[in-house]
Formats: sequence, C-alpha cells, structure tokens
Amino acid sequence: MRPTSITDPAARQRTVAHVYAARALRDFGDGFVAVLLPVYLAAIGLGALEIGIVATAALLGSATMTLAIGFLGPRLGAWGDQRRLLIAASALMIASGLAFAWSSSYAVVLVVALVGTINPSAGSVSIFMPLEHAVLSRAVADAERTRMFARYSLIGALAAAVGALAAGSPDALAGAGVSQPTALRIMFGFYAALGIAGGAIYACIPPDATPLEARRAAALGPSRGIVYKLAALFSIDSFAGGFAVQSLIALWLFTRHGLSLSTAGAFFFWSGLVAAFSFPVAAWLSRRIGLVNTMVYTHIPANVCLILAAVAPSLELALGLLLVRAALSQMDVPARSSYVMAVVTPPERTAAASLTSVPRSLAAAAGPALAGALVAAGHEAWPLAICGALKIVYDLVLLWMFRHLKPPEEKAWGARGA
Repeated sequence: MRPTSITDPAARQRTVAHVYAARALRDFGDGFVAVLLPVYLAAIGLGALEIGIVATAALLGSATMTLAIGFLGPRLGAWGDQRRLLIAASALMIASGLAFAWSSSYAVVLVVALVGTINPSAGSVSIFMPLEHAVLSRAVADAERTRMFARYSLIGALAAAVGALAAGSPDALAGAGVSQPTALRIMFGFYAALGIAGGAIYACIPPDATPLEARRAAALGPSRGIVYKLAALFSIDSFAGGFAVQSLIALWLFTRHGLSLSTAGAFFFWSGLVAAFSFPVAAWLSRRIGLVNTMVYTHIPANVCLILAAVAPSLELALGLLLVRAALSQMDVPARSSYVMAVVTPPERTAAASLTSVPRSLAAAAGPALAGALVAAGHEAWPLAICGALKIVYDLVLLWMFRHLKPPEEKAWGARGA
C-alpha cells in the first residue's frame, strides 16, 4: 500500500475538511448558475442556438485551463503548489461572477464563459477538480480513497442540489418588487462572493511538501498509456454528456413541458439530492464488485432512462425517469475518480486527473451547441436520446478494455483469496 504524502493525521483531516468545505461552496454556486444561466441569457435576448454556444464556450474554456494546470502547474516551481493554484482559480471565479453581474453584452458574456469558471453542467467540470483530487489523494491511504471520494462527491452533490433550489430566488425577489434582470444579477454577484469564501478556505490547506525538483519532473511517466486510453474513453462519455448538461435539460423542460423556474429549481434540488445519496452506495458497491463494474453496471440503466425520458408522453413520466436516472447516473463519479488516482503513480496524479477530466469539458464542448441547434430546429427530444445512446457505447467499451486492470485494494482482494 502506498503511503500518503501528509504524515500528520491531524493535518490530513484538516486538509480533507478544507477541500470538502470549499467544494460545497463552489458547487452550491454552480447549482443555481446552471439553472439560471439559460434564463439570464434568454433575458438578454439570446436564442437557443446562442445559449448553446455560450455553454460550449464555457466547457471549452474550462477544458483548456484544466489541461494547462495539469501539465504546466508542476513546472511552475513554488507557484505550482496546488494550494496557490486553487486560490488563483478562486480569484477567477470571483471575476466571472462580477462580469456576469455587470454586463449583458453577448460578446462579454461569451468571453467570460470562455475564460471564466461559469459552469453550465452543475458538476465538477472545472479547473478546481484535478487540483482537489491530487490534494485529497495525498491525504488518504489506498483503502480509504474510494470512500473519501464518495464523501467528496456527496458533499458536492448536496451543495449543488441546494443551489438548484436557490435558483428559485429570483421568483421570490420578483414578489418583493425586484425585476428579474436585477434579481439574476444579484445571484451572479452572490456567486462571486462564494469565490471569495472558497479562496479563504483554500488558503488554510497545508502546502505541498513535494520537492520542487520532483514537481518539475515529467507530468506523466509510466502511466502515460493508461491515462491516454482512459482520456480517450472519457471523451466519448463527455461528448455524449454535452447533449444533456443541466442547463439544456432545464431549457428542454421549459420549452417542451412549460415548467416554471421555481418548479425546475425544486426538481433539480430533488434530483441532486437523489444523486448525492447514491455516492455512498457507489463506495459500498465498489468494495464488492470493483470500481470498473460499478461504473458500468450503474451507468447503463441510467442512460436507458434518459432515452425513455426523451420520448415520454407526459411531464410526470419524464420527471420520474429523470429522477431514476439521477439515482444511477452519478454513481460512477467517485468510482472513476478513485480508479484514476489508483492506477497512476503519486507524482502523476495532478496531470492524470487533469488529462482525464479535460474530456469532461473539451469533448463535451461541441454537445451544447449541437443540442441547441437541434432544439432550435424543433427536435427537442433528440439531444437526450443521442446522449443516452453514446454513453451506453462508452460503458461497454470501458468494461471491455479495463476489466482486468485492478487498483491496489482490489489486487489485495485477490491475494487474500489466493
């Protein structure tokens, strides 16, 4: 079993607690931004195609910055410390929220979406994620890694669910006489305030004790082939996911079923809550059937539900199928995070997390624009059906390619049984 790189137990606990707290704040903000983003963009006069382009720009920009952090961060010397990079990312979050709050120009919105942290998918698609994964992985042992990532995902999902519920705040403010555009700007200002709080929490994380010479070493070494294969597979999953990011599902519910903003916020709260409590189940399941099997055998039924929701004849049935999907679709998240950190060496973790998470933005970047074009053309159900079908292909290929590559704790199972 590989030792952790933080030897003091109290320091390990503080590190994990600080990352958990910062993620909770960030995902709370992402939760309401994902629902409010299409409403805000429509309020400033953008159509479905333009909204899709903005979402694509946000995902593409996130991918570029995440890739740069993974490969250039380790070579920045003292500035490559993960704590400093997380604080810098928080400053970018502050600037993103303030820019959206102050400007309604399409050009400005597009630029901020490209270079900022606005997240249209209400998930861990961001520059923060690979840095946090590396920090957490050096704070726990192999046997605790999957459970730690399950708690990390649970906290983020609960925060995002509460954030989605908070997306109804503009309706409440409208009842108090505040115009909708002003209420939306207030929410983006609040997003910036969350960035300030998150940056303060990251400042409390112990610095990385890895020698500068080791950090300047090649970002990827012996695990390069594994990481590239996983990144290629995750590209399929991410491209598919781009057709059904939360902002576009919200838009689909608004246009096809006439859902109100407050009702949509409540639905995404409950779906987020259901998804959140699936994470501990994923950790329990992975200890019995393995990480790869957990990823695949929960993901396929979730995508079948998404396809059925796309053609459901009623709002109630569609929402029910989407809730079942929510209970299953995110169980692969802690399993995937743990698996990537397990099959690479510790010095490669930041780059591996970056490279395997970049497809969550880069390959997904084309999806929202294509989905927006399909919705604009009157094919509202196609994006959901395309998403589900492509994800099932990804699941089957992942199982075929990686069913025999076991993380250390699963190899120990085999050794005990031998």
